[in-house]
Amino acid sequence: MALNYIFIFFFLVAFVIALARLIFLGDAEVFPQMVQATFDMSKTGFEISLGLTGVLTLWMGIMKIGEKGGIVHVFSKLIGPFFNKLFPELGKEHPAHGSIMMNIAANMLNLDNAATPMGLQAMKEMQETNPDKKVASNAQIMFLVLNTSGLTLLPISIMVYRAQLGAVNPSDIFIPILLATYFSTIAGLISVALYQKINLLDKVVLAYLGGLTAIIVGLIWYFSTLDKDAITQVSNIASNTILFTVIVAFILMAFFKKVNVYEAFIEGAKDGFKTAVKIIPYLVAILVAIGVFRASGAMDWFVSGVTWVFEQMGVNTDFTAALPTALMKPLSGSGARGMMVDAMNTYGADSFVGRVASTVQGATDTTFYILAVYFGAVGIKNTRYAVVCGLIADFVGIIAAILMAYLFFH
Repeated sequence: MALNYIFIFFFLVAFVIALARLIFLGDAEVFPQMVQATFDMSKTGFEISLGLTGVLTLWMGIMKIGEKGGIVHVFSKLIGPFFNKLFPELGKEHPAHGSIMMNIAANMLNLDNAATPMGLQAMKEMQETNPDKKVASNAQIMFLVLNTSGLTLLPISIMVYRAQLGAVNPSDIFIPILLATYFSTIAGLISVALYQKINLLDKVVLAYLGGLTAIIVGLIWYFSTLDKDAITQVSNIASNTILFTVIVAFILMAFFKKVNVYEAFIEGAKDGFKTAVKIIPYLVAILVAIGVFRASGAMDWFVSGVTWVFEQMGVNTDFTAALPTALMKPLSGSGARGMMVDAMNTYGADSFVGRVASTVQGATDTTFYILAVYFGAVGIKNTRYAVVCGLIADFVGIIAAILMAYLFFH
C-alpha cells in the first residue's frame, strides 16, 4: 500500500512542479524531458533486471547450498542462548523459538525467500499464547523490531546491483554495511528492552553484546588509524576473502552432510532466475516514477533544500544526494532500492553518493512493510510501541551508514 501512494505521489508532484515551471518560467522543455525520462528509465530498469539474472542466479544457488548444508541451523544454535533472554515471556520450550531462530538466521544470510515464511510461522506460534489477540505481545514486538533493524551479514542483493551498475569492486560496501546494520540492531534492541524492562546486564546478554561490540569497536578503531587508500585496500581484501570463504564453507558443509551440492545449486539458481524475472515490472515502475520526479526538477529542489540546511549547520553535504534512499527505506523496500539504483545510475556506482546510498540500503529494513505484513498475518490491530522502536532503529542505522561511508570512502 505504501508503494502505491509513493508511486502516485511522485507522478503528481512531478506534474505540478513541471506545470509551474511551464507557466511561470516558460520552460517548454520540462514536459518533453519528463516523457523522455519514462522511456529512458523503462529501458534502464529492464537492462538492470536482465543483467541481474546471471549474478542473482549464482548467489541464490550458493545460498541454497548453504541452506541445505545446515548453515541456518548452525546460526540458530549459536544465537539460541541470547534470544532465550530476549523473549522471557515465551519460556524456553515455546514452539516459536525454532521459527524465531531460523528467521533471524535466514535474514542474516539475506535469504529473503526463506526468512519470510519462517517469520510468519513464528508470529502465528507466538499469537497462540498471546492473551490479547488484537494487541501485540512483548515477544512479538521484540521479534518485529529485530527484523526491521535489518541485521545482515551478507548483503548479497546490494552487491548484485552494484556489480550490474559497473562497480569495480561490488563488495567494497560489505564491511560498512555490517557495521551500520549492527548499530541499527543495537538501537532497536535497547529501545525495546527499555520498554519491556529486559535486563541487558544479564551475563548471557552481556557476553553476546559485549563480545560483538568489542569486535565492532575494534574494527572501527583499526580502520580509523589507516589512511583512505589503506582503508580501501584492507576493506577490499577482507570483504572478498570473507565472501569467498563463506562460499567454500557452504560447499564443504553441504558435502559433509552428503548433500548433492550441484543439484542444490541448480535448485537455488532456478529460484534466482525466477526472482530476477519477477522484479522487472516492479523495478521498471519505481524507476520510471523516480525518473519523472527527477526530470521535473523536484528531486534537485529537495536535495538542494536539504543541502542548504546542512550547510548552515556547517556539516559536509556530500552525502545529501543519497538522502532520498534513506527517507524511502522505512516506507518501501522497492522504493528505496529504486532510489539506490537511481543514485548509482546518476552519480556512478563507485561515486561517494552511490556508496552512501548502497550502505544506507543495507543498514536497516523496511519498517512499515514488515510491521504491516507480520502483524496483519495474525490480526494484530494495536502494535503498541513497535513503530517507534522500529523507526529508532532505522534512524540510528541511517546515521551510522552515512558515518561509515565517510570513514571508508570519503
